[in-house]
Amino acid sequence: MKITFPHMGNLYVGLKGVFEDLGVEVICPPKCSKTTLEIGARYSPEQICIPFKITLGNYLESIKLGADTLFMWGGCDACRIGFYNTLHKLILKDLGYDIELICVKQLNSPERIKTFLEQLKSVSGNASYFKLISLFKKGVELIYKIEALDELALKVRPREIKKGSVDSLYDRFEKEIYKVKGCAETSELIEKYIKELKSIPIDKNKACLKIGIVGEIYTVVEPFINLNIVKKLGNMGVEVDMAVTTGRFLKEQIDFLPFVKSKKKEIHKAAAPYINLEIGGHARHTVGETILYGESNYNGVIHLLPFTCMPEIVAQSILPTVEKNLNIPILKLVLDEMTGEAGYLTRLEAFVDLLNRRKEII
Repeated sequence: MKITFPHMGNLYVGLKGVFEDLGVEVICPPKCSKTTLEIGARYSPEQICIPFKITLGNYLESIKLGADTLFMWGGCDACRIGFYNTLHKLILKDLGYDIELICVKQLNSPERIKTFLEQLKSVSGNASYFKLISLFKKGVELIYKIEALDELALKVRPREIKKGSVDSLYDRFEKEIYKVKGCAETSELIEKYIKELKSIPIDKNKACLKIGIVGEIYTVVEPFINLNIVKKLGNMGVEVDMAVTTGRFLKEQIDFLPFVKSKKKEIHKAAAPYINLEIGGHARHTVGETILYGESNYNGVIHLLPFTCMPEIVAQSILPTVEKNLNIPILKLVLDEMTGEAGYLTRLEAFVDLLNRRKEII
């Protein structure tokens, strides 16, 4: 068995470590690129969202590298991610690929976690539940650890004395991560780079703009689709906080466990005056986190969403009212395969300039 999975930010780090410790050969797809998107868009329904197209591109690139088993996560409610695995399987079958596809639903109940462990068991060649539970915990810890590295980078990048230090360090990390195997080696490598990141000289007295990024999880955490927005903003001297990440999302899924804490209740409470039920995707989360950013005196918020994403379109219709009530500027960026980097960068620069001038006036 040669297993692969789509890219979604740094989620691949945890998945790679777990599957390697299970003794499964892992085929990591190449980093998302224009080629990935072109391949995926060629075989996808025209009006479907860009995460679907890039994910399909990831699969096709991995199959060419020898992958015979695809690992995918599912969704629920109105979000189309719940149908990704079915559509992907039909498309791949039409293309002549007889591939096994393992779909994991949201891990928001003991039954769902048990099902996930059973799926890992089938992949591993009948490993014991003790080993599977241990590896599940290690995989979760890896996701939290890589997130700690990312969050530190978001704070250091806008304050670094020598420009490009964080980007250079992160480029080295992304090359080395493919050379290590298993959870233990991966964890050691992440710790090494956290230590290096902390040693980068910074201007501790620099007052940075603070921008929160909200929206659909894939568009927020996958650098290719959002054209490396956190790197661009950081290099403009902006400190960024990502409202939704794989680690935070995972915590919200498994916070029924007594030792796991998340902000889910706080986010839902904040959103309640505007939207008080789940409609799929991250719409409720988008509204709630925007309100929390406003109450935490952030200078602005950027809303990222894929073209045609219905849950985020609902959130988009609510955010102008939130913007007015909390007096916090919000920039909306809709992303698809036609998004041009030049115009995108111009809008980012104009938004940052607006926030700087607003800060001076206030």
